[in-house]
Amino acid sequence: MELKEVLRFADEKVFSTTGKHLDDLQEAILKEAVQGRKYAAKVAKDRGCSEGYVRVAAAELWKILSEVLGEEVSKVNVRAILERAKFYNFSPTIDSENVTVNNHVNFCQEKTRSPASPAKSEQTPDKPQIDLGDAPEIFTFFDRTPELSTLENWITVDRTRLIALLGISGIGKTTLSLRLIDEIKTQFDCVIYRSLRFSPTLDATLTNLLQIFSQTSEIPQNTDTKIFQILDYLRNYRCLIVLDDVQMLFSIGHLAGNYKSECEDYRLFFKLIAEVCHQSCLILNSWEKPREIARLEKDDRPVRSIVLSRLEVAAAKEILREQKLADEKTWSTLIDIYQGNPLWLELTATLIRELFGGRVAEFLQCEMPILDESLQFQLSQPFGRLTVAELAVMVHLANQHEPVAVSQCFNKIPYSPSEIVNAVRSLGNRFLLDAIEREKITLLSLNPVVKQYVKTQFS
Repeated sequence: MELKEVLRFADEKVFSTTGKHLDDLQEAILKEAVQGRKYAAKVAKDRGCSEGYVRVAAAELWKILSEVLGEEVSKVNVRAILERAKFYNFSPTIDSENVTVNNHVNFCQEKTRSPASPAKSEQTPDKPQIDLGDAPEIFTFFDRTPELSTLENWITVDRTRLIALLGISGIGKTTLSLRLIDEIKTQFDCVIYRSLRFSPTLDATLTNLLQIFSQTSEIPQNTDTKIFQILDYLRNYRCLIVLDDVQMLFSIGHLAGNYKSECEDYRLFFKLIAEVCHQSCLILNSWEKPREIARLEKDDRPVRSIVLSRLEVAAAKEILREQKLADEKTWSTLIDIYQGNPLWLELTATLIRELFGGRVAEFLQCEMPILDESLQFQLSQPFGRLTVAELAVMVHLANQHEPVAVSQCFNKIPYSPSEIVNAVRSLGNRFLLDAIEREKITLLSLNPVVKQYVKTQFS
């Protein structure tokens, strides 16, 4: 068969069995393999990805073709098997309504199986398998209706494969993701929550997931094989996986999103989750934005991110009401000072109750904001990860009375313009500074709590 004929035949065979066409990467790999070429380097260069990523995708392709054609397929024999398959698939007595004969090769028409109806049913059981591991128990949930609706739509309607749930520490990412699980769990075969707070290697995380997916099967030793098995489960079953504390995979003292050397494999894994076809969703909770999310997040790709901002005033007041604080007329002022951050408000409300008898008006007579020890500890965690250039930018901004443009920092901070620009960008990806647009100029500032912390600790 001609090259185009081989590719078309392979695509139609895969579609007739799985209900899904070969994607662009799979076609590129197959095109090189059937011509007897070494495909990894060329395809990686043409598509701007790593050779390792191409090899994993190729291994997945050979497995799909093996299942479709009924014999072991590899890069060495793929053309011979496809050529041979054309003869086995030719039969002049087959119903012509379902098969078109073209140059003695049978191509199944798309009505054989709609792409919306994959080979395996997506019907989920009444009681999905749920493993929340070390997830904290959520006793109260303060209204995040818009964010919940957005996430649910991305997952259930848009079939988004990879979602980053982002925001500064204490803003409510974990609580929101667990509430989301509770809302949509019945639409999945399997729901898993895991925290990465202790920076496990990818191999350890994959092993843990496979222990849940395949409780009776032997888990392979090779990391690449584990990745392949995980993708296979995500393809054949509708799974929702939440990985919390993703920021702990990143290096301390480096710009945001730089993986620790022992955690570098996560980059490829997250990229595969986004680009390999499957019916599941992975949510990454982090107060440091993974760099690959920005590159993968495009309109035509099933990757999204959402940054949690402050609670609405009505929801934030519920926190103060639960703490039985007085002087409700002053609550809006308190909420503004502490940026509607649920954890910051809760810690401050406890302080007000213990030292001011719950009287918010009396507390507000002090010089604001006051940062109790617990709140300072919360802020120390992201600040302990900063580069020296980032810290210099934060100190400079903390001493400004008005927002400033990036260019105004160049002669004030003892670092090159490139270092300052990279530091500012990194701080934005850590959600530690605020950017506002004024007269077509981007201005930078710090919120009152962060500014006070910088002045207390570093000035």
